[in-house]
Amino acid sequence: MLWQRPGQLTVRELSERIAASESGCSPAPRPLRESVYNALHQTHLPTLAGVGLVEYDPDRKLVRPCPGSRHLSRYMDTVTPLGIAWSEYYQWLGIAGLFAVVASLAGVPIIQAIDPLVFASGSLAVFALSTCYQLVSGPRSRLARLRSRRR
Repeated sequence: MLWQRPGQLTVRELSERIAASESGCSPAPRPLRESVYNALHQTHLPTLAGVGLVEYDPDRKLVRPCPGSRHLSRYMDTVTPLGIAWSEYYQWLGIAGLFAVVASLAGVPIIQAIDPLVFASGSLAVFALSTCYQLVSGPRSRLARLRSRRR
């Protein structure tokens, strides 16, 4: 959230955005907003400032990303509609596909009747479709930006 927008934010604005993202509703419940605010102010922002990722003014309660830290936004994972991180989804998809191919090659009953190429092709197709879905529906996609402009 901090790296998605240039300039500085108040700790209050940042905590409200994070709380809304965590709760799935806006505005987030007050206790959650307060908890996020306190955690940011007392722990997370001083730590991030200490390692040079953000500039944090605890007196004015302002925070901004350091110029060299913008590359971190690509590592901030988004969540699937199932509630798991996309990285976890792809890991499990890969494991399932690999297991199916190996099981077919190893002669596991019932699974051996299906050609391993079917499992490999199916897994790759699901990967491709999932990637397309993630790109089209993600918060940074063109489609998402167009939807937000219409609201």
